[in-house]
Amino acid sequence: MDESDLKKKTARGLLWGGIGSGGMQLLNLAFGIILSRILSPDDYGIVGALAIFSAVAGIFTESGFTLAIVNRKTASESDYCSVFWFNLVVGGVLYTALFFLAVPIASFYNTPEMVPLARFLFLSFFIGAIGSAPSAYLFRNLEIKRRSKILLASVAISGAAGVGCALAGMKYWGIAVQTVLYSLSLTMMLWCSVDFRPKMTFSAGAIRDMLPFSVKQMAVALFTHVNNNFFAMLLGRFYGMQKTGYYTQGNKWTTMGYSTLSGMINSVGQPVMRQTVEESERLHRVFRKMLRFAAFVSFPAMFGLCIVARELISITITDKWLPAVAVMQILCVGGAFMPLATLYGNLFNSIGRPGIYMWNTIILGLIQIGLAVTTYTYGMNTMLTAYVIANVLWLFVWQYFAGRSIGLRLRDVVADVVPYMVAAAAVMATTWLAASMIVNDWLSLATKVIMAATLYSLIMWLSGSTVFRETFRYFSKK
Repeated sequence: MDESDLKKKTARGLLWGGIGSGGMQLLNLAFGIILSRILSPDDYGIVGALAIFSAVAGIFTESGFTLAIVNRKTASESDYCSVFWFNLVVGGVLYTALFFLAVPIASFYNTPEMVPLARFLFLSFFIGAIGSAPSAYLFRNLEIKRRSKILLASVAISGAAGVGCALAGMKYWGIAVQTVLYSLSLTMMLWCSVDFRPKMTFSAGAIRDMLPFSVKQMAVALFTHVNNNFFAMLLGRFYGMQKTGYYTQGNKWTTMGYSTLSGMINSVGQPVMRQTVEESERLHRVFRKMLRFAAFVSFPAMFGLCIVARELISITITDKWLPAVAVMQILCVGGAFMPLATLYGNLFNSIGRPGIYMWNTIILGLIQIGLAVTTYTYGMNTMLTAYVIANVLWLFVWQYFAGRSIGLRLRDVVADVVPYMVAAAAVMATTWLAASMIVNDWLSLATKVIMAATLYSLIMWLSGSTVFRETFRYFSKK
């Protein structure tokens, strides 16, 4: 694929990846607001405490084979069939194990009602295993538009069902129904969207060939999810379900923000960079351009979300959730850097160095778990601050290995990233000070959003930002 075609395909992928990720977050936001008004922090806490078990099982079930197929030069029907049957068997075994472990899990949390809830909730990862092969097919072939439409439809269906259950008085079961139905509707629509159908064939050789790459991806996903859910488990054990609910709510809002951009990057990052891996100079250009785009969008979005956290929570889910504001603000600062780390991960996978991605993620995860265990006695906010600082500082480690692997220089990365970070921080600080005397939440929110967007756009225009001008021209044409 020549550079012009690759650029067009990347732009379309980023557009539809953004539409898919952004649309999903908006729908989740809408349904989340309704559920948060109906349900209590304890309801969110009991489901949030189970999330780590479901997430870990889901990772073992998928086993990293989706990205392994993407990274192969060619993918045969036998490869897809082998991955399908492997994931299905592993998912069945893990669900059976967790079905019987539901009793000791509930005992750990001193919450007997968790037993039936866990057994139902854990169905989500088993159902997801059935859809792994068609998902890999769409991802490998950059069918971002089709995949985005499926994701949006699944969120809409499951969200409506979850709200309906909550309104019917089912409490935390509404969240569980939403989770399981999302996996079910997504899997069904994925299979309807592809021509591939699994045959009764299994190639141990194909699995063996993909295993070195897939194991590393599984380890990355495992430690990422453990980190994301470890706080909920620790808080549920030592602080109770209410505190866990506040954390879950604050983390959910933050994740909605940075996941939109990370989803855009993940939708095209590895497949696109994989096509330039044999041309070092071209790979540098592609990576640095995507890095600038990530910084251009992520810093204003997440810093902006930080300064409107109080108004958003108060307006949308009422003042009963105000203790979640501090959680959200701390995590927003760290979330601004998450898409950059995602891009480095895509780079290492693309150049055939998944081991770098794996070991860095594992070591960072162990450090963050250690920080959480040693700081939890000082309170939830101290734990989260330590977690965020470790996450941000680890970017220098990612960069060190990128420099060794492809010769990417730190000063080039600093030149690409820091101007957007400084501009966004200055704009948000100015906006926060200017609106700090406004008492009405609606007026404060509107003032901050309009002022921040105007100032940031003006700075980008006056500074001659290439990313800003190219993005503006692209959407103007559309």
